[in-house]
Amino acid sequence: ATVLKALLLCLFCSVTFGGGAADAELHAQVSDLQRRLDELLDASKEQHLDGAFGQHGAMHLQESDVAAMMASVADMQVAMDHMWLILCGALVMFMQAGFAMLCAGCCRFKNVQNILLKNLSDVCIGTLSWWALGWGFAYGPGIPAADDGNKFAGTGEFFGIGFNSDPDSGLITSSNKPLNWYFQWAFCSAAATIVSGAVAERVNFFGYAIYSATMTAFIYPVVVAWTWGYGWLSSEVNDANFIDFAGSGVVHLTGGVAALVGAIVAGPRKNRWERPEEFAPHSLPLVVLGTFLLWFGWYGFNCGSTLSMHTADKATLAAQVAMNTTIAAATGGLTVFFVQFARVRLYDIGSLCNGILAG
Repeated sequence: ATVLKALLLCLFCSVTFGGGAADAELHAQVSDLQRRLDELLDASKEQHLDGAFGQHGAMHLQESDVAAMMASVADMQVAMDHMWLILCGALVMFMQAGFAMLCAGCCRFKNVQNILLKNLSDVCIGTLSWWALGWGFAYGPGIPAADDGNKFAGTGEFFGIGFNSDPDSGLITSSNKPLNWYFQWAFCSAAATIVSGAVAERVNFFGYAIYSATMTAFIYPVVVAWTWGYGWLSSEVNDANFIDFAGSGVVHLTGGVAALVGAIVAGPRKNRWERPEEFAPHSLPLVVLGTFLLWFGWYGFNCGSTLSMHTADKATLAAQVAMNTTIAAATGGLTVFFVQFARVRLYDIGSLCNGILAG
């Protein structure tokens, strides 16, 4: 009975997070398991059978019930992990709207359509590039040193090959690969889009499309293979190897370096420093909206990096990450805002937004 109650407690913890119809269905399953446990305990109390037969019969009944409950708990844990990463991946993808609004508000009115086109193209081009080559280089087989891999990049699973099994029955059986592909795709798209603002108003569309495809098909995936994919950077540097919980190095540093290189190569906009007043953001409301959308998406980006949500430890970790994310954004925003005010004696909304994003 103690074991069964412990399982039920774990099950209750695993379904605490969620909402709506899915949450109600999970709680209904828990209630049904509780009812079955109560019936089993009542039956055990009423039975006073003597001898080995009665004892073994009761033990067999308990073992079968425990096995059924453990299988049900395992199924719900997998479902919870999938729900968690799908939701967090959607929040990360929604950050693309934040990038679009932020960049559109910061540039001049005449270039709004161009910057929006680049943001939309980043997602579309990045999706196909990640599916065709990116995932295979980042997480495909042949990377880890523990498996005698090359520690540089993956060598398989391009175009999603091997994600599902196709038995003789003809029924396609899926795996957890599509879930991981989807969540990591959102990170890949975000890394690529970081560059769009750095080269705004001075890169033509076709050149930017070539960059987007190269970034999401090769550059970012190889960096991932070195780090999260257990390549050389995560196994040969020092005793701690490489630690990056939510992508501050893998995603933002990679995107930031690409943005810096792009800005250096493209150079400043014509008359940018001779007539700076002509380059002021044309829409502060869009800048503020984009900032809030990005802040909102961070809770998927950072909290989702727990990669699961079926234990109390993972749940408390996600909450800690959410708190840290919130405090960091607020602190960064106020710090930059007051530093800028001390410099120019003006309330600068743009500085406040940039500080929030930096935080």
